[in-house]
Amino acid sequence: MSGQTQASVSQRIQDRLTERLQPTALKVIDESAAHAGHAGASASGEGSHIRVCIASPLFTTLSRVQRHRLVYDALQDFIDQGLHALAIELI
Repeated sequence: MSGQTQASVSQRIQDRLTERLQPTALKVIDESAAHAGHAGASASGEGSHIRVCIASPLFTTLSRVQRHRLVYDALQDFIDQGLHALAIELI
């Protein structure tokens, strides 16, 4: 990746959710720095604690649990790779 910097975890999460869920509103907030020294905190201080605020037309007929499941399913590989905490706010 010469000449380019690697995308942050929060940017990659935003890209993934945009691709999979076509949100009408989306905000991804990396809250990792506030959890430094806590269980699950990353050594880099980034990418371990993420808050997602999202609205999507795909949610229209789904229950709250089903909406959360769509978000978790879209981000499963991030969770598998060390995302420790994912807070989801449906807007």
